[in-house]
Amino acid sequence: MIGDGEKESLHSGLRALREDMLGKLDGLGEYDVRRPLTATGTNLLGLVKHLSVWEARYFGEVFGRPFPEPLHPWDDAGARDADMWAAAHETREEVVGHYRRAARHSDATIAALALDSPGHVPWWPRPGVRLFDVLVHMLTETSRHAGHADILREQLDGRTGAAAGSVPDEHDAALRQARRATIERAARAAATGQQYP
Repeated sequence: MIGDGEKESLHSGLRALREDMLGKLDGLGEYDVRRPLTATGTNLLGLVKHLSVWEARYFGEVFGRPFPEPLHPWDDAGARDADMWAAAHETREEVVGHYRRAARHSDATIAALALDSPGHVPWWPRPGVRLFDVLVHMLTETSRHAGHADILREQLDGRTGAAAGSVPDEHDAALRQARRATIERAARAAATGQQYP
């Protein structure tokens, strides 16, 4: 049976991932935290904004504990994907502050409810859920976006790992370049059917 120990383990993982996400913004200027780094526009500040909206929603309205700040309706087609990027007038401080407030609200919901407490997710095919289901979902979602953030940050300045790690030194950069070249050769060999050691 899943109990308080497991609940704390899941909750602790979510709290750590939130800090990892915010750490990816450290040391970057406004342009770099906002700039689209994929064909679909994925960017670091947008990932934080997205997670803040969905934490507020999942641990708020799903359990009858609405987040005290306005959120666009989940089924508003006009606002679709607006949570994936920050408009020019939205400051980094506002987005990060919203994420921290959403996290505190989520933490209060998690603390107040048992893992088997029922909730309702109208946008899911099976809307009847338990706190356990939503906690696992948000842990998975945050982990997924933390992985995206790892890759985006590495593209920007080479920093990797939790809280963006440290800047690689020149020796590390040379090792990375050699490893990348080895992987590139293996990929090309596989694509052409050649043998590669």
